[in-house]
Amino acid sequence: MDIKQLIYLCNLERERHFGRAAEASFVSQPTLSVRLKNLEKELGVALINRGNNFEGFTAEGERVLAWAREIVSVYQGLKLEVESLKHGLNGTLRIGVVPQCSISLAQMLKVVGERYPQLDYRVAVMSADQLLEALTAHTVDIGIGFFELPTLKELHFQSQPLEDCGIELVFHPQHFPELLGKEPLALDDLAALPLCLAEPSRYFRRYLDQHFREAGLTLHIRLETTSIFQLLQGIFVGLGCGVFPSGNLLMEMTPQLACRTVAIPPMSRHAALVIAQPGRATPLAQHFFDAAQAWLLR
Repeated sequence: MDIKQLIYLCNLERERHFGRAAEASFVSQPTLSVRLKNLEKELGVALINRGNNFEGFTAEGERVLAWAREIVSVYQGLKLEVESLKHGLNGTLRIGVVPQCSISLAQMLKVVGERYPQLDYRVAVMSADQLLEALTAHTVDIGIGFFELPTLKELHFQSQPLEDCGIELVFHPQHFPELLGKEPLALDDLAALPLCLAEPSRYFRRYLDQHFREAGLTLHIRLETTSIFQLLQGIFVGLGCGVFPSGNLLMEMTPQLACRTVAIPPMSRHAALVIAQPGRATPLAQHFFDAAQAWLLR
């Protein structure tokens, strides 16, 4: 058994396809297949359900895969540690993010980048549940999303809760001049407006739907999309108004837009910055977390 076989196994889990897993491993498909079969022979168990295509892992394969993730994560952390000793902190951090958290990710990356200018980032947008799975499987180094904080503690993650500054309605005053003002808006006020909202599988949208449903109100959704960019365009041209956690948007980017606080109960899940427990987080992730935490607590 060697580390490459375990890396191939992890790549196969991520890609769910032999050809794509081979490409991700920088080997030919026959090479990947032979190395994985050799691993099965050495362990004496079948790891993969094979047919004409990849059909998932056996029960034994799932157990081996859990170990493989841990070993590969430690191995990659070792490589990064050695590189940082030789050249300073550098490399690419894998970040999983849930849309519409109460923070601007780009602003956080900019602040951390001023301290560690050689860090690069690969950002994947996920649902709240997908993000917790990705953190557990070590397929992302950093998670920024909505979590149940007791669950994070039970799973021994390090976490820094993000400040909850409430919810705000974002609109273009040219199209909705009647919304200008300083008093918080009630849910009844929002129910009377056309809205541009994220699609229903997102945690923040489910949170909104729940409170409007409990209030006996129906949302008028003019535009529904997975893209924050499309939401902002819809708001800008007057298709409707948007609802966001305060702090999620950099309002300086769209100075023509205005916002107004919404009176609504807080979310049951808490927005947080999360990494693996001390000693299991990669050096890059730990340095990023420490720098980001210092900025958040300033």
